[in-house]
Amino acid sequence: MSAEKKIPPEMFDPKCNMTPEMTAKLYDNWSGYYEEEIITQRNCRAPRVCAGAVAKALGGSDRGKARVLDVGAGTGACGEELAKLGFTNIDAVDGSQGMLSQAEGKHIYNRLICAFVGPNRLDIEADTYDAIACSAVFAPNHLKEDCLPELIRVAKPGGYIIITLREEYLYIVEDYIDKLEPAMARLQDEGLWERVSRDVFKMYEVEDKDGITFVFKVL
Repeated sequence: MSAEKKIPPEMFDPKCNMTPEMTAKLYDNWSGYYEEEIITQRNCRAPRVCAGAVAKALGGSDRGKARVLDVGAGTGACGEELAKLGFTNIDAVDGSQGMLSQAEGKHIYNRLICAFVGPNRLDIEADTYDAIACSAVFAPNHLKEDCLPELIRVAKPGGYIIITLREEYLYIVEDYIDKLEPAMARLQDEGLWERVSRDVFKMYEVEDKDGITFVFKVL
């Protein structure tokens, strides 16, 4: 399959039901044009907003020592924003090797892990990260709520998990309707984390769509 220069329409279509392998293959073929289309042309703010929320959550911590996991890191857009804020100890995980190959050339990650993020156990020790950044990875045909316990497992007690997504996805994506926020609440009821904030922001992309950022503290 030749490289895709346009956003694969089925990738973010709530009506499509794609396997992780199908989504990864689309990303592999789109990886060379992803940042031009999503970050430059569409001015997606999610990486910057998510990175800023990581910095705010960690407060006065030494950013050079804080360990951060960039989930669904893709080509490294959020990692770059984290690096601009002084974070230097960042790992990346993504299901698309093509996207990670783009990220590798930026030299901002210590470790690049090609793996699907879900209920499966990642090749990461428990209690590893001070913060976990999930920028624009909760979307149609992407992460589901079943990955949240695994993210909690690899975060340190007292660490933070930051999730930034387009707000409307909570209400139009079948995998999230009456599922994502209830799962978040259930994990809080179980004493695994607590919600610090739920903030809506304007202009997620060039389209007049709101974004939302959740910040959770792992207990």
